[in-house]
Amino acid sequence: MLRMILGSLLLLALPGSALAQAAETIIVDGSAPARPFPHFWEQMFGSGRAILSLREGYRQDLQAVKQITGFQYVRFHAIFHDEVGVYDEDKQGQPVFNFSYVDQIYDGLLANGVKPFVELSFMPNKLAATPILQSFWYKPDVAPPKDWAKWDNLITQFVSHLVERYGIDEVSQWYFEVWNEPNLDFWGGDPRQATYWDLYDHTARAVKAVNPHLRIGGPTTAQAAWADAFIQHCAANHVPVDYVSTHVYGNDQAKDVFGTDENIPRDKMVCRAVRKVHDQIAASAMPSLPLIWSEFNASYFNEPAVTDTSYMGPWLADTIRQCDGLVDMMSYWTFSDVFEEQGVVKTPFYGGFGLLAEGGIPKPAFNAFELLHHLGEQRIAVSSDSALLTRKKDGSLVIAVWNYAPPEQAGAAKTVTLHFQRGRYKRALVSTVDPDHGDVHPIYEKMGSPRYLSQAQIRQLKQAAEIPPAAKRNLKGGELTLTLPSYGLAVVEVK
Repeated sequence: MLRMILGSLLLLALPGSALAQAAETIIVDGSAPARPFPHFWEQMFGSGRAILSLREGYRQDLQAVKQITGFQYVRFHAIFHDEVGVYDEDKQGQPVFNFSYVDQIYDGLLANGVKPFVELSFMPNKLAATPILQSFWYKPDVAPPKDWAKWDNLITQFVSHLVERYGIDEVSQWYFEVWNEPNLDFWGGDPRQATYWDLYDHTARAVKAVNPHLRIGGPTTAQAAWADAFIQHCAANHVPVDYVSTHVYGNDQAKDVFGTDENIPRDKMVCRAVRKVHDQIAASAMPSLPLIWSEFNASYFNEPAVTDTSYMGPWLADTIRQCDGLVDMMSYWTFSDVFEEQGVVKTPFYGGFGLLAEGGIPKPAFNAFELLHHLGEQRIAVSSDSALLTRKKDGSLVIAVWNYAPPEQAGAAKTVTLHFQRGRYKRALVSTVDPDHGDVHPIYEKMGSPRYLSQAQIRQLKQAAEIPPAAKRNLKGGELTLTLPSYGLAVVEVK
């Protein structure tokens, strides 16, 4: 058995409550059968809209995330927004194309070792049937095109330019995705689903006409919607599709995702939705289609107590545990708070979706990704819903253990005892992220939570955000005992 006692480096008790420590023992058998454990959660990240990728802060944050993860793809909205300058029309109404900023955007990604996951959105204003401006601060036009032939030509010219500039060997490794969340107010077609099918059909056929090796998919819906209907539509109409994509967030409602009145907690929603779509694909006419979850996070609101805090460590680790084997790739929304959907950033910590706050300050979520990157390439079953046991190619074991509690409802500390069987493991390296380690908030609050940070304060916060060096621990009697506070995540490597 493996005793997992989650105790407290920090006890965040609710007022007046006396929280008793919890305990658990977990058996770790490093020689047990294992299965592949691809790092599906760190291959792709979302980001603020296309034009923001030209900012120095964006590129610095991209480099920082690339250094700590297996980051291969980035996805963002609005490559066709007028601010990128792709589409115009002359006085005779003939299209005029300009790919200057497109080239700078994609050159910047590729120079940093990251490929585009190309979301084909939104509508250039002069191509819109009638202006329908979505509520984001940068006001994307979400209308259908006034002329389908002109839309087809835009897609053809855009994709052809990419192939000519970067070569088919490169661009065939990218992904093309049709639009964003057409089941919500990001699509102005009426009725939404039928008109999105038109958009998808035109777009997919235009992309494949440039080169059949290019990858195209959808329906890129919110709330895990339409996947089964989308596959049925593509199969019945012989429309090209290479993967299924959709989104869900931890605070989505069961009514919207499953059509039920359940109260699904934040730590269960994402993978419940992933399983739903996984099973829909398996039961469809195209059961081998890959599933790409092109947006996920614990919240789609700006909730400082969620995305800015150490809560994200246990939430992320448990989401990885639950979703493993059900999805090919998941894209955390987002890697950086260089982000303007709600307007210009007003304070460093506002519940932004990014791993890095304003000024490139790492949040606990950044540190959680860094620790979880060290998990091995094979997963071994373990009798705990608060642990991941993995094995690296060199035979060493890497174990993640955590103490989950809902946001703003911190629980008791927890002590975890790992009991190692059938192995001569003697030493361990233990790295932690929790409210006292790798979390900038105590220092930020001591500063008085300033709205505008000085350069000296930014340096101080970056230093406070650093994960402490791994603690060297000796195993006694084949056991290692750890004490974790509420919201604590530890990653243990033993050899």
